[in-house]
Amino acid sequence: MYRLEELQQMVARAIEALPQDREPRGLYAPIDYVLSLGGKRIRPVLVLLAYNLYREDVEKALMPAIGLETYHNFTLLHDDLMDRADVRRGNQTVHKKWNDNTAILSGDNMLVLAMQRVATCDTAHIPAIVQLFTQTAIEIDEGQQYDIDFETRNDVTEEEYIEMIRLKTSVLLACALKMGAILADAPSEDVEALYHFGEKLGLAFQLQDDYLDVYGDFKTFGKKIGGDIMCNKKTYMLINALRLANPEQRNELQRWIDAESPVAEDKIAAVTALYNEIGVPALAQNLMDAYYKEAMQYLSAVKLPEKRKVVLAEIAQRLMNRKS
Repeated sequence: MYRLEELQQMVARAIEALPQDREPRGLYAPIDYVLSLGGKRIRPVLVLLAYNLYREDVEKALMPAIGLETYHNFTLLHDDLMDRADVRRGNQTVHKKWNDNTAILSGDNMLVLAMQRVATCDTAHIPAIVQLFTQTAIEIDEGQQYDIDFETRNDVTEEEYIEMIRLKTSVLLACALKMGAILADAPSEDVEALYHFGEKLGLAFQLQDDYLDVYGDFKTFGKKIGGDIMCNKKTYMLINALRLANPEQRNELQRWIDAESPVAEDKIAAVTALYNEIGVPALAQNLMDAYYKEAMQYLSAVKLPEKRKVVLAEIAQRLMNRKS
């Protein structure tokens, strides 16, 4: 069995070794830039971890794993453009460093490159892998549209929000694990258990992302703190703050939501203080913990010796203890 750090290094080396000689550079330089910014490389590592549960020759799953990482970074590139975000992983976003048109076209090309790389698996697995990848990409777009729709709604429920983050975030982690398991010819029951492990872990992961957007530290989080508050994004935090607030607190929250061009520091501080008064942080932590426990139950259902699943359990724990 490979150690987590070994797989991370393998992914990093594979990304560094990707060809950078295609022209025009105006199209490909932003792609190289995005992939060079690092990040946790969670998704390709999960592909390799799932594969390594059953087989040792993880190099066979490496390029499909890089394809999934390429796709993930494509979604971030376009998300940043849509959100008008200036910073990603402590660096300028593509639309900020170049321009909007470059971000659109380079992002489109990343999507095609992702498909090409995912489909480099052996011929026997191509139908299942391509079906999994395309279904996941469709669901992620559905989640993104829900997220956009929620911007103009004031009646978003917690259930709707959870479904949105399942589609937008969780299914890609689930896809990574299922992809690795399929490529390793794992039993179908294990393939599905690993998918649901990733799905539940993804829900916990996204809830933590929402939490860190309010309570994280810029130096470790890699993007501006309070961005969701400034955008009035319908996160778990805001939805439940509005649901649980007393009339005075709700009026104050609504005043900040409706404020035109507020001073960022003032709005973030005021809304954070209201979240604290209402008790939203504890609610978010409790739900994170619940999804994490569900995820670990699915991992336990995978019919392999526990010692073979130690590294997956380790990465799940790391994800839930992260600061960025």
